Amino acid sequence: FGWFKKKEREFWNNFGTITLFRVLMNTRVRLFNAVVRGSGSGRTGFRCAPCEFSRRWSKLTRAAASETAPPLLSPSGKSVIETLRERGLVQDITSPELERLSATQPLKVYCGFDPTAESLHLGNLLGIIVLSWFQRHGHTPVALLGGATGRVGDPSGKSAERPVMSEETIETNTRGIEATLRRLLSSSEGRMMVVNNLDWFGGMGLLSFLRDVGKYARVGTMISKDSVKKRMESESGISYTEFTYQLLQGYDFVHLSREMGVNVQVGGSDQWGNIVAGTELARKMTSGGDDEASTFGMTFPLLLKADGTKFGKSESGALWLTASMLSPYKFYQHLLATTDADVLKFIKMLTFLPMEEVERIQRDMGEASYVPNTAQKILAAEVTRFVHGEDGLQQALSATEALAPGSQTKLSAATLEAAAGDCPTASVTDIVGMLLTDVMVEVGMQPTKAAVRRMIKGGGVRVNNEKVDDELYEMKAEDVIDGKFVLLAAGKKNKMLVEVV
Repeated sequence: FGWFKKKEREFWNNFGTITLFRVLMNTRVRLFNAVVRGSGSGRTGFRCAPCEFSRRWSKLTRAAASETAPPLLSPSGKSVIETLRERGLVQDITSPELERLSATQPLKVYCGFDPTAESLHLGNLLGIIVLSWFQRHGHTPVALLGGATGRVGDPSGKSAERPVMSEETIETNTRGIEATLRRLLSSSEGRMMVVNNLDWFGGMGLLSFLRDVGKYARVGTMISKDSVKKRMESESGISYTEFTYQLLQGYDFVHLSREMGVNVQVGGSDQWGNIVAGTELARKMTSGGDDEASTFGMTFPLLLKADGTKFGKSESGALWLTASMLSPYKFYQHLLATTDADVLKFIKMLTFLPMEEVERIQRDMGEASYVPNTAQKILAAEVTRFVHGEDGLQQALSATEALAPGSQTKLSAATLEAAAGDCPTASVTDIVGMLLTDVMVEVGMQPTKAAVRRMIKGGGVRVNNEKVDDELYEMKAEDVIDGKFVLLAAGKKNKMLVEVV
């Protein structure tokens, strides 16, 4: 019964209820005969059922996959590896066989995300984009939450050991990251899975791990990894805890391969050493050291600007993918500030626009009639839509338009809240009934009331993007949007968001 339970889990992990009944509709009697009666082999009972069931099981799952999975090749006949390569999303591959397999059979592909913060950031988005491309080509993406490895910390690219987080912080971060991954990967067509490596490491004892996994590791090989060598040569060195990280990550691949049929691990180029270690460990533990590859690894380049610095950092910190930590407006604005030298590269890597469209944008940028920032607007819109949805994009566009010099956009509290932080702010109490001249002097927009009156006379003062002509204008209750905000403007560029408290 353990064998049947395992097969049952495999089935439900891959196919839904509707698919089950559709595929088994015409085979239920034959399947029952195979399992219970031995399929006419002259034997009865369950003695030969597993053999016959296994054969029929493979046939059924192949049939179900062919009915439900998207095609493995793009409309232009490209495999997912070819698609990723032409978009600059392939750095290294452990075996050229992966490209052939990706065009001929469905694969399960995983990428790991450690809960180092409550949200993923723009740098993590490349991993999600790569998983989504596999998903769009008919493969199954598996997002791995590092509930266990996050308690250890990856030394890759770090000059010092990560600070130890509390159990509560790790759990909070894991929940936040899981919600983001499910939201982004569920927005594409096809199946997806989210798993947590704490589920298999949590109950594993140290002696079991050393006996079953550690015996396959060679210290010389582990030390030779760049991430380890750099830390060993640094002043702070590397702890045993971090040193074992690559073994934990390697066993993730073994477990996912054995229990869920995962074939491929993807990650950033700084993960190459860990990925190679994982494929090697999987080869030793699952195939007895057979040289024929059954698990594969692929890395994608880090998201770097033309000057070599990381794209995804701002002066105020990381560009988070969660709206509660960074508004869609600010996310959009950062992408909008991309240089001409980087914008085409990032359109290829961060969007799903067809390459024909990317090439058209490139041609347009070389034309004399090209309007500056057109490509940046396309990049910002496409990425913001993928991360925050259509509503988030519209919020970002509304806030951008509202704060544009000379804008006459009708405002809402949501728009102003999204823009908060990108223009000066001030707090005022009992604003209703105050003269506009008094308010603008109090919040520091003009030095004197006379200066405000001169600006009003010249047509340069606006309240919530509406021009004011009356030098004795009194603030009204309807000027306070949703009882919270007033946007004042003195000239086209000098704006201030006033919060009524």
